[in-house]
Amino acid sequence: MAVIGIMSAMHEELAAVLAAMPDKHLVRVAGRDFGLGHWHGHEVVVVLSRIGKVAAATTATALIERFKVDALVFTGAAGGLAADAQVGDVVVASALVQHDMDASPLFPKHEVPLYGRSRFDTDAALSKALAAAASQVLSDPAQHLGAQAIADFHLLSPRVHQGLIASGDRFVSTTAESQALQLSLPEALAVEMEGAAVAQVCLDYGVPFAAVRTISDRADDEAHSDFGRFIRDVASRYSLAILSQWLMQR
Repeated sequence: MAVIGIMSAMHEELAAVLAAMPDKHLVRVAGRDFGLGHWHGHEVVVVLSRIGKVAAATTATALIERFKVDALVFTGAAGGLAADAQVGDVVVASALVQHDMDASPLFPKHEVPLYGRSRFDTDAALSKALAAAASQVLSDPAQHLGAQAIADFHLLSPRVHQGLIASGDRFVSTTAESQALQLSLPEALAVEMEGAAVAQVCLDYGVPFAAVRTISDRADDEAHSDFGRFIRDVASRYSLAILSQWLMQR
């Protein structure tokens, strides 16, 4: 049976997934608690990576080396960069880039030295399946979120996007930073702090990888507003529903 790894950066993003695994048991490795168990008949390992690229890379390596996962999915929240990536939408990455990687003039900006690339593709089949699951979930958001969350966050017509996600070791929370990223990486739909590092690790090991992110804010001066509540009431519930839908159809 294939082993599926599931990662999130924040406890709030992962709690509902852990609660859905009745037979889970914890194994502590590298200061992290890895939850091993089954979900919809699949063997899964679920873990909190912590925040940032180094923490995420450490966690991904442990999942691959210690727990021998055959595929890895990162789920959580991100800030929207593209004009049409609005709060409550879901972005499924087709590729990821480190927006703070700059070894110029030795290498082009954003290119990872000695890899000859700046963008790390996700697994096409895995991403397609997760995007389909996300579309099914977002077709009826009230079923998963409830009327209050929809009203509070104005989640009337959430959409699924597929494209480039940017990662970096800072929380982008000013309009000036957001605009600078849009100029530097005009194709980027969203920004977060872990995914590109995990994509690089998975490329090194040849492990299929996908990332699913719910847009929690617009990565601007209002990015801090109700962030914690959004993660709890929207992003975590979307993660649970999307992963559950995907695993049931896998």
